[in-house]
Amino acid sequence: MPPPIFDLSSLGETPKRLISPLVGEMAGRPEGGNVRRWFPILFASLLVTLIPTTAFAHASDRGHVLLLPTGHYIVGGALAVAASFLVLLAVRPEALERLAAARLVVGRAPESLRLPVSLFSFFVLATFVLAGVFGGRDPLSNPLPLTIWTLLWVGLTLLQGLLGNLWSWINPWYGPYRIASALLGRSDDALRPHLPEWVGRWPAVLLFLGFAWFELIDPAPDDPLRLAWAVGIYWLFSLAMMLVFGFEEWTRRGEFLSVFFGMVARFGVFGRGSDGKISLGLPGARLLETSALALSGTVFLLFTLASVSFDGLSRTFFWFAMNGLNPLEFPGRTALMAINGAGLAIACALLPSVFFACVFLGERLSQSRHEFTIAAGTLVWSIVPIALAYHFSHYLTVLLVNSQYALVAFSDPLSLGWNLFGTAHMPVRAAVAAGSESAWVIWNAQAAAIVGGHVLAVLVAHLLAYRLHGTARAATLSQLPLTFLMIAYTVFGLWLLSTPTAA
Repeated sequence: MPPPIFDLSSLGETPKRLISPLVGEMAGRPEGGNVRRWFPILFASLLVTLIPTTAFAHASDRGHVLLLPTGHYIVGGALAVAASFLVLLAVRPEALERLAAARLVVGRAPESLRLPVSLFSFFVLATFVLAGVFGGRDPLSNPLPLTIWTLLWVGLTLLQGLLGNLWSWINPWYGPYRIASALLGRSDDALRPHLPEWVGRWPAVLLFLGFAWFELIDPAPDDPLRLAWAVGIYWLFSLAMMLVFGFEEWTRRGEFLSVFFGMVARFGVFGRGSDGKISLGLPGARLLETSALALSGTVFLLFTLASVSFDGLSRTFFWFAMNGLNPLEFPGRTALMAINGAGLAIACALLPSVFFACVFLGERLSQSRHEFTIAAGTLVWSIVPIALAYHFSHYLTVLLVNSQYALVAFSDPLSLGWNLFGTAHMPVRAAVAAGSESAWVIWNAQAAAIVGGHVLAVLVAHLLAYRLHGTARAATLSQLPLTFLMIAYTVFGLWLLSTPTAA
């Protein structure tokens, strides 16, 4: 696989002359000048060119970097989040709660459909794992990396956040588990041993950390054969745990994809009741119906946001310079394993620490008598809109381009010249994420998602705090530190979109 390189050749001579001193300093050469002095010039040159360069990312290691100056966006985004908090002071929480509780029944989803849909999902997954073993080695022509990193981790996450819990229907373990349980004569989950309460969701936390390490740190997470082994082993391990502890028990507390998808699905507009009826509500309204997460669930949700945030940070010129590396001479993922591994660990420690500190200060300001873990486990649900916003913004260009490669790969999964669905020779239009017009549209969509996600998070946090404390005054006081955190995270997110990215 070629190393990720920020290609200066497409920028022209003037931008190269402006960027070279900055690169020199980042590489440790004395002729570099002062980084802070050169950043405005760098941004100005990039605004003139408006040409995003190609780069490699973990999601099949192909993406497009959008380098645009965003000072006014950063200030405006921060003010928008702050203003949303001030506006809530003038709105009665009861009125917002009534609005959030509104539901419209739109249909039914019979439970009987779940088994065949899950079996079909398992068949597709098994086919792609075989393609990973016996198909081509190019991640952009093999359907397994494109499915796992683009369609599952990116596309399905966004669909879950938009529509609701689709994963409960397409879960590739449910059908095989039902069949295996029937063959083993262990169909009654009530007879299986249960995980002790103190275990909580810590198994899901540990498995997610392993997934994040493989995605962000491993030298070749999109190598089809390597990925096929990882997916196959994880699927078998999860099925074994389900057969021991029961499907519902392990998916609720151990299988990290089910835990994650279940959390983000709370933001979706559709929900299914125990009677099978599907109802339509406002985005994020179902977050207000959740119970407080235990400490393990709170940490899990914060880790998911921290990992995506670090993924964006680890590709910036700032991160390379901080570690004494030249971003224009990318040494490869193997050389960065120790640095990025430490960075991921710090990010996963820092974000929960800051969040818990803000919750603690807020509870002290409001003179709350609730247990700290109850307050944190309730208010952490406001992180879901932010996590979805970062997922959308961070992976948008990857989704736009690699989903096209996926359509091509599906028609010829084993690279044998097949054309099963008539898409094998479909041209991939990378221009959908390139060029000045596309860059403008994509960047503004990303910026709007980050600002909008934080505004919704402020609203959700305010209503959760009102439910927790019972009075508007106490809810407002408890939210002051979290609001400052959300404003700071808005600034950080918009800075990530605007700062130069090398990999």
